[in-house]
Amino acid sequence: MERIQNIADVQRVFDSFAGPDVYVHLETTNGAYAAHRNEQTMTVGAFIRNARISFERGTLAGKGPYRAGLKMEHGWVYAEGLTHWLLNEKGQLLLSGHDDQGRLAVALQLSRTPF
Repeated sequence: MERIQNIADVQRVFDSFAGPDVYVHLETTNGAYAAHRNEQTMTVGAFIRNARISFERGTLAGKGPYRAGLKMEHGWVYAEGLTHWLLNEKGQLLLSGHDDQGRLAVALQLSRTPF
């Protein structure tokens, strides 16, 4: 994965996924990262994989870390804290956000086939 430096590069890939159904993976976590530092910190996370959606517009915004929104007919898919991206050999868009120690905090991924 490479650090997001040019929003326009990611935007072109978002645009290519708009319209027909795609599969989404969205994950957030502070998981064990928070619990081992401070037992009073609440552990939180969210995970959804292979949900089939259709979106009319995808947008990457911010100055870094970035936020991404996918505008669907009846709502939004949203991720914040994104720092890295990759369009892999399978044509899947992988976006992720990592903390200052390189640990995963958020992932948003799009694919035309299930993950």
